[in-house]
Amino acid sequence: MSRVYNFSAGPAVLPEEVLREAADEMLDYRGTGMSVMEMSHRSKAFEEIITTAEQDLRDLMGIPDNYKVLFLQGGASQQFAMIPMNLMKNRVADYIITGQWAKKAAKEAEKYGKVNRIASSEDKTFSYIPDCSDLPVSEDADYVYICENNTIYGTKFKKLPNTKGKTLVADVSSCFLSEPVDVTKYGVIYGGVQKNIGPAGVVIVIIREDLITEDVLPGTPTMLTYKTHADAKSLYNTPPAYGIYICGKVFKWIKNMGGLEAMKERNEKKAKVLYDFLDQSRLFKGTVVKEDRSLMNVPFVTGDAELDAKFVKEAKEAGLENLKGHRTVGGMRASIYNAMPYEGVVALVDFMKKFEEENL
Repeated sequence: MSRVYNFSAGPAVLPEEVLREAADEMLDYRGTGMSVMEMSHRSKAFEEIITTAEQDLRDLMGIPDNYKVLFLQGGASQQFAMIPMNLMKNRVADYIITGQWAKKAAKEAEKYGKVNRIASSEDKTFSYIPDCSDLPVSEDADYVYICENNTIYGTKFKKLPNTKGKTLVADVSSCFLSEPVDVTKYGVIYGGVQKNIGPAGVVIVIIREDLITEDVLPGTPTMLTYKTHADAKSLYNTPPAYGIYICGKVFKWIKNMGGLEAMKERNEKKAKVLYDFLDQSRLFKGTVVKEDRSLMNVPFVTGDAELDAKFVKEAKEAGLENLKGHRTVGGMRASIYNAMPYEGVVALVDFMKKFEEENL
C-alpha cells in the first residue's frame, strides 16, 4: 500500500527520508550490531546520538549557552505541573488562555499557587489571539504563561505578549521548529515532539539556567525537578532513547532543508494554498480570524455537521487521512506540519474543490 497524506494533529506525519533511514538502521545501528531500541543509554553510541541531537537543535534555534536543553518524558502535559513546581517561588503566575491546553495548564498550576487569567479568547471559541500589548501583569507573578500555537483552534501568537519584564513560559508543541525563534525572549520554551519533530514520548524543554535551582516547591519529586535532569544531561534515568534518536534525525533533515528560515517559507507557501482556497470557497470556511491564523493547524467547517462527516469519510477514501476536527470545534482540521509535503496540501485542496462542486 502506498503512503497516505496524513493530516493528523499528533502523533503526526514524519519526513519520509527519516523513516527510511531509521528503517535501514533498525537491526544494526552503524555497525553496533543492535537497534537503538536495544542500546544502553549509557553506551558511547547513544551518548553520541543525544549529544549530536542537542547540538543540532542548538544550531537550528540559535540557543544561547545560558540555556539548557532537556529531553524529558511525560509529554507537554507533565510540564503543566513541573513549571509551577520549579518556578512558582511567590506562588503567583499569570496565564493567557487561548485554548484547551492553556486552560488545562492554568487549572493544574492552581494546585500550587494563585493563577491569574490575565487574558482569554474563550468568548469566541478561541478563534483569535487577544491583544497582549498591555496586560494587567501581576507585580508578584513568577512568570507569564502562553500556549503559542493552538493545535485545536488553529491560532498562533504572531507577536509575543508584553510580559512587563516577567519571565515568559511558552508551550510550543505544535509550532516547534516551524519558523525562526528568538530563544532569549523566553525563560522556558517547551513542547511535546509528536507533532513536528518525532514520535510521542519525548518533551523538549529549553530553560534559562537561572531558573534551574534547588529552590523548588516542597514535595516536588526528584524526577520533576529541572535541576535533576539538567545536572545529568537528560540521563538521570533511562530517557526515551529511540524517540530522541528520531528527533535527532529530524533536526538533521531540517538542517539539510535549509534551517528554520527555509521551513518558514515552505510552511507559508503550503498554508497559503489552503487559506486562499478557504477564503474564496462557497462551501468551506476557516474558523480563525485572518491575522491570527496558524501555519500548522487549519480548522474549517461547512456549517453542516452531516456534510462535514461526509467530507471526512470521502477524504479518507481518497487517501487524505485524519481530517476530522477536534470535538470542541467540530468540522475538519488539517494539520500541515513541517513534514507534510506541498503536494499533500495541493491534493487536499483539489479534493475540496471537487467535493464543493458535487455538494453545492
